[in-house]
Amino acid sequence: MAGFRTHITVSSACGVIYGGVAVQPLGFETDAAVLAAGLTGIGGMLPDLDSDSGVPVREMFGLAAAVLPLLLLPRLVHAGMTREAILATMLFGYIFVRYFVSKVFKKLSVHRGMYHSIPAMFIAGLVVYLCYHSPDRNIRILMAVGVMIGFASHLILDEIYSVDLRGVKIVLKSSAGSAVKLSSPSLIATASCYAMLGGLGYLAYQDYQRPPDDDPPPVERRRNRRMMSERESLPPPPAWRARHI
Repeated sequence: MAGFRTHITVSSACGVIYGGVAVQPLGFETDAAVLAAGLTGIGGMLPDLDSDSGVPVREMFGLAAAVLPLLLLPRLVHAGMTREAILATMLFGYIFVRYFVSKVFKKLSVHRGMYHSIPAMFIAGLVVYLCYHSPDRNIRILMAVGVMIGFASHLILDEIYSVDLRGVKIVLKSSAGSAVKLSSPSLIATASCYAMLGGLGYLAYQDYQRPPDDDPPPVERRRNRRMMSERESLPPPPAWRARHI
């Protein structure tokens, strides 16, 4: 199995390549491409959330607790929340993921379980697509695909490292096939993983069918309505001025 640093290095390299491709030839803006490259690097570390070692789990949940509220930031701003409400939501979101979700995940997951699989890769991409708010769906897809590319690099690396090439004869280690898989020996784990994938896929489909939101954010709409009402409340100009107008 590849080490934590190897996964970070490979996924970061994939992120650099993916970000470059996003700019040219795909034509995305540089700032969106840089963010997609960063999410690709993070995606390569996500499968280690089910690791038996305490260091990767602690580091990854700390990173996930910080990244997920940041992904929700554009959606919170678009919802018209005040600055204090946004900061409070991000703070409690960090605490919720860092301490509550991490403990529940440790109890329910096992190393190289269903979280270390191809369906989990799609779940990670769908979560990013649904959390990240942008009027341009292509940007949301760009972010989601970046996370899945990083996730896939982790799975593929683990499968490569499960092949022992040191001898004359190629030997498969006991971990072979445990990374790139579609199911696990546990029926409950497999069913719950596919149920989550189906639910997120349905939400993403409904979101994709919804027409693009070209309206300004609620804060801007309220500001425009206030300016209109203030204009309507102004007294009419004098008759002599109205003739000149």
